[in-house]
Amino acid sequence: MSTAQPSPTLTALDADWRDFFALTKPRVMTLVIFTGLCGLLAAPGSLDPVLAFTAILCIAVGAGGAAALNQWWEADLDGAMKRTRHRPVPSGRMAPVAARDFGFALSGGSVITMALAIGWLAAGILAFSIFYYAWIYTVWLKPRTPQNIVIGGGAGAFPPMIGWIAVTGHITLMPVLLFLIIFAWTPPHFWALALFVQTDYAKVGIPMMPVVAGERSTRHQILAYAVLLLVLTLVPWWLGLAGRAYGVAALMLGVAFLVLSAKVGLRRPLAEGDTMKPEKQLFAYSILYLFILFAMLVVDRVATAYGA
Repeated sequence: MSTAQPSPTLTALDADWRDFFALTKPRVMTLVIFTGLCGLLAAPGSLDPVLAFTAILCIAVGAGGAAALNQWWEADLDGAMKRTRHRPVPSGRMAPVAARDFGFALSGGSVITMALAIGWLAAGILAFSIFYYAWIYTVWLKPRTPQNIVIGGGAGAFPPMIGWIAVTGHITLMPVLLFLIIFAWTPPHFWALALFVQTDYAKVGIPMMPVVAGERSTRHQILAYAVLLLVLTLVPWWLGLAGRAYGVAALMLGVAFLVLSAKVGLRRPLAEGDTMKPEKQLFAYSILYLFILFAMLVVDRVATAYGA
């Protein structure tokens, strides 16, 4: 099936509002918003509800702007991959320049609003997170190294740190740990996906780990990161930065994550007719895992506040 190329005469007015919304990667943004909100709610202290809403909105809009810039830059690659060829730019529904301008507008607006409403530290980290995803990951790392997801995972790890800083106004150990948790979660989450869509990446020359290092190495690294993730999630409990509710949840969730990762990591080379069910299960669970883990941070904070 051929992919329609964007017409040079297209303008922003030719695209439907749903195309602009799709540029923000709304499914990914859901996780960004949620972890940012959990960081904000779990932080010590409080923030005016209007300012809290503004902070989360800025995180969401900034993430959407970075996603739009990512799709503008990768339009040719997206058009060649089955998973992404129906996105607004490669499908021909939107001119590349419209996606670029939309991305810059969202990114700049979110950072300026965050600076004026919340503070320059939160705004500075938000700006760096956008730059990290749109340039360091998309332009520099992704086409050059199989470690693109490992290093690039930092882009998605900033929201809870920004939410926390929006309340406290400074960086402490806990928001750094939240950053590291998502940083360690990203490789097994994304490589589980990459294992069953690796042909797409191979076709366009993106050096994802399964394509470059092979399935066996990728599976072993998924398991290694699952072990690291379990340890990192328990550190806040061990250091007394989080309570029992979070600690027990982190342990139970992490063991389940480790079991699913072991099914993927220790799997023998696939024979003809084998399915990718364990990989798909790990990918699906990894999303649920992060939602519940960060929700338990908030539950733990509320329980502590009420002396439970």
